[in-house]
Amino acid sequence: MTRMLIMGPPGSGKGTQAARIADKLGIVAISTGDIFRYNVKEMTELGREAKQYIDNGDFVPDDVTNRMVADRLRQPDAQHGFLLDGYPRTAGQVEALDAMLAERDEKLAVVVELTVPDEELVARLLHRAETEGRADDTAEVIQHRLDLYHEQTEAVVGSYVERGIVARVDGTGQIDDITERLLQAVYSVRERTGTLPVVSKVDAGDAES
Repeated sequence: MTRMLIMGPPGSGKGTQAARIADKLGIVAISTGDIFRYNVKEMTELGREAKQYIDNGDFVPDDVTNRMVADRLRQPDAQHGFLLDGYPRTAGQVEALDAMLAERDEKLAVVVELTVPDEELVARLLHRAETEGRADDTAEVIQHRLDLYHEQTEAVVGSYVERGIVARVDGTGQIDDITERLLQAVYSVRERTGTLPVVSKVDAGDAES
């Protein structure tokens, strides 16, 4: 079973790649954003709690986020592997995820990080803001979001680097090419750590190409 994370700054395309990689590996892609939206829409207990912070423009506390993720990972479709997108983002969330998995005698196998130069990310996000009519997404706001990403994720990525399970992947170029690089990275990390990924729609030869 493959249990993995995908990380990357705003505009890196990790949402698109998360869905493609999860499909190739036959596991479920789990987005923290989707978890929030579902719980808020369904007005679950956790959703009502999170909505208070969201409505005030505040970050949802780790405790609430951790409980939402724990609930999602208990669902049947996550029992055979998963790809988490957007979590963990803090050291506290790393510890919480470790505890969730330890309870089931599981651990993460791979963490892939999409890397894209900030100048390209700004250009991508400005284009998206223009096409989607997001007038408040200025270059300054976008750069601030990128700065926050770099500040918040450095320790998170570093903690996984120490475990030897991180692969940084070039996130520039054609979507299909990026997907192939990600598949290669997943395969390489699992080969190096002694366990190959369970795949359903791509075999080891495809992952190596």
